[in-house]
Amino acid sequence: MSKLNEPDALELLVSEVQGSVKYRDISPDLVRNIASQELTKRRTWKEAVKGTKNKLHQVSGAYLDPREHYEIWLQELRDAQRSGEMETIRQVCRHIMSHHASTRERLPMLEQFYSTLLAELPPVQSVLDLACGLNPLAYTYFPNGEKSIYYACDIYRPMIEFLNAAMEILGIKGQAEVRDILQSCPTQEVELALVLKTIPCLEQIDKWAGERLLRTINARYMIVSFPAHSLGGRNKGMLANYEAHFYRLVEGETWEIRKVEFESELVFVVKK
Repeated sequence: MSKLNEPDALELLVSEVQGSVKYRDISPDLVRNIASQELTKRRTWKEAVKGTKNKLHQVSGAYLDPREHYEIWLQELRDAQRSGEMETIRQVCRHIMSHHASTRERLPMLEQFYSTLLAELPPVQSVLDLACGLNPLAYTYFPNGEKSIYYACDIYRPMIEFLNAAMEILGIKGQAEVRDILQSCPTQEVELALVLKTIPCLEQIDKWAGERLLRTINARYMIVSFPAHSLGGRNKGMLANYEAHFYRLVEGETWEIRKVEFESELVFVVKK
């Protein structure tokens, strides 16, 4: 009997994929979700394993620098925090954020990014950062950030453990958790939800994910963004395509929407 047809094929596939160092720390729920899809459309076990790994790389692995140094970073944050100098803290946070492709692209405009997007919003008391990456370290650029409660989620367990420790060091109230938002989007009520360059990744697994996510989020305001170019630097037609796609996602809603274009990111500020 082919492994594809075994009664416990799904669990075997999840186990094999997570046996790889690259994928062992990803949310098992996400691995299982992708693996179940690959089992139904692949002809051989080898193709199912390869397809699952490729999809995981596309939605997650391509964004992380494999050289994370979490313990070193935590010590750098402790030293910066003890200095009491906000600019020193920001410099360390920016250095750490440079190890994630999504936040690295935002670093040259980080202060402008948040000051522009939050300028017309009331003081934010609670934030939900979905598929957060290392973005919680940008909290120092939030007006009123020291008074906000910050919730974050992503699929990498070691990164989430690091973020929880970092948030404690920096005095950020809130917590980070491992969560597959495709199957379990947080529903707690917050004032602001961040959905930064997340939807294109989710829609590689489920084409309806973006539409479902935006309607499930329980926030007064959302900041939703799309990349202005691919990780490889290609940008032909991306802005126009993503803008049209976003408006299709929110079709039928009466939400107030403000569009802001940055060099590396197309952003929509939404009032639900």
